[in-house]
Amino acid sequence: MLDMKRLKLRSMLVAVIAIALSLIAIASYAQANKTLTLATSPDYPPYEFKDTAVSGNEIIGFDIDIAKYITKELGYELKVIGMDFNGLIPALQAKRADLVMAGMTPTAERKKNVDFSDLYYEAQNTIVAKKGSNLTKAEDLTGKKVGVQLGSIQQESVKKMAGVQAAPLNKIPDIIQEIKAQRIAAGVIEDTVAKGYAAANPDLEFNTIPNTEESGSAIAFGKGSTLVPEFNRVLQQMKASGKIKELANKWFSRPIAQAEPTTANQPAVAPKFGLDFGKIVPSLPYILSGIWVTLTFTLLSAFLGFLWGIVLSLFKISSIKPLFWFATAYTSVFRGTPLILQLTLVYFATPQLTGYNISALQAGVITFFLNSGAYISETIRAGIQAVDKGQKEAAESLGVPYKQMMGDIILPQALKNILPALVNESIALLKDSALVSVIGVEDLLRRATIVGAEKYIYFEPLIFVGVIYYLMVLSLTWGANVLERRLQSSS
Repeated sequence: MLDMKRLKLRSMLVAVIAIALSLIAIASYAQANKTLTLATSPDYPPYEFKDTAVSGNEIIGFDIDIAKYITKELGYELKVIGMDFNGLIPALQAKRADLVMAGMTPTAERKKNVDFSDLYYEAQNTIVAKKGSNLTKAEDLTGKKVGVQLGSIQQESVKKMAGVQAAPLNKIPDIIQEIKAQRIAAGVIEDTVAKGYAAANPDLEFNTIPNTEESGSAIAFGKGSTLVPEFNRVLQQMKASGKIKELANKWFSRPIAQAEPTTANQPAVAPKFGLDFGKIVPSLPYILSGIWVTLTFTLLSAFLGFLWGIVLSLFKISSIKPLFWFATAYTSVFRGTPLILQLTLVYFATPQLTGYNISALQAGVITFFLNSGAYISETIRAGIQAVDKGQKEAAESLGVPYKQMMGDIILPQALKNILPALVNESIALLKDSALVSVIGVEDLLRRATIVGAEKYIYFEPLIFVGVIYYLMVLSLTWGANVLERRLQSSS
C-alpha cells in the first residue's frame, strides 16, 4: 500500500514537472512571438536616423517613437533594423520584418503588395534647389532633371509632372549633393526633411508645392497581417489624446530644422567649398566600430572562398565529367551575374524559399564566398597547371596517393606562384564588401552615410572612411609582400 502511494506521488510529481516545463516552453514561445521587427531607412531625419554621438547605434526619430509607444501599449517588444528605402517592402514580403515605418505613403501601387494602417502624419512636398534658381512651382520644373528618392511617393509625383525628367537616387543626401553639384536642377523632398537640409546648406532654398499624389505617412504591414486593427486602435487613441502632435513637436522642432522656408527673392548665398571634419568628430567611435564589421566580413568571406575555390579548381581538373561540368557551369553563373544581384537574392529570397531568417551578415558572407570561390578557382587551376608536370609524374611513379600528392606537392607550389593574384582578389573583396551596406550591414561605408545624413553633410564622412579603407589595403599588401619574401627565401 505504501509503495502504491509512493508511485502515485512520483507520478503526480512527474506530471507537475512536465506541466511546468510545458508552461515555460509556451511562455518562451509566446515571448518570442511578442517581439515585432520594424524595418526602416535610418537616413531620413527627423523621421528615422541615428544620433551617432549620443545614442550610438540606436535608431531614433519621430516614427520610432510612435512605434515604441504603440508596441508598448499592445504588450510587444520592438526590434528595429535598418536598410535602404527601396528594400523595405521586399523585407515585408520576405517576412524579414513585421512592419515598416519610413514616412511611407500608402499609394494604390503599394497597397497591392502590403497592407497599411491609418495615416498618422501628413506632410507637404517641396522643391529644393539652388538659391536664385527661381524654381518655386511645379510648372517651373518643366524640361528639368529632378532628383527623387527611389521608391518614394515623391518619385510617383514627379513622374506625373509634364515634361519633367525624374532622377531616382537611393538616399536624400545623394539628392542634395547632386543639386549642389548642379547635375540636377532640383529635388522634390518632404517639407519636414527639406527644412533640415536647407538650414545646413545656406546655398539652397525650398518651396512648398501641392502634392499630386495622396499624401501622408502610414505604417506598412505584410499582406493579411492581423496587426493592422491593433495598431489602428492605438493610433486613433494617440490622435485623440494629442500624443501624435506632442511627438511631432518634439522631432520637427529640433534646432537644425528651425530654418524658415526661403524664397527665390532672397539673395543667393555663395556655396562653401571647404570641408569641416569637426562635424564628424563626435561620431568617430561609431564610424570606427565599423572597421571590425568590415574585417570580420572580409576575413570570413576570404577564408571560405579560398577553401571553396580549391574544391572547384580540383573539380575542373578532375577526370570525373559531372564534377567538371558542375564547376564549369557554377563559375559561369557566378562570374556572369552582378554581385549585388546575388547578394539581394540570397538575403531576400532565403526566408521565402527555406523559412530560415538569414541575417544580413550571414547573407553577405555566403554570397561573397560563393562568388569569390568562382574567381579563385580559376586562379588556383591556372597555378596547378603551371606546376611542372614532372612533379606529378615523379609522385605517381613513387606511388604517392593522389590526395597526398595534391596536398603536399602540387598545391603548395601552385599557391606560391599565385600568391600575388590571391592578394589582389582579397583586396577586391575588402573593397567590394561595402556592397553589404545595401542590405543593412553597418560596415564602414554605411556608417559613413548614416553620419552624413544625421549631420546634413556628404563628403567628410566618406573621405574619412576612404582613408581607412586605403590604410587597410596598404596593411594587407604589406603583409602579403612579407609572406611572399619568406616563401621565396624558403624555396
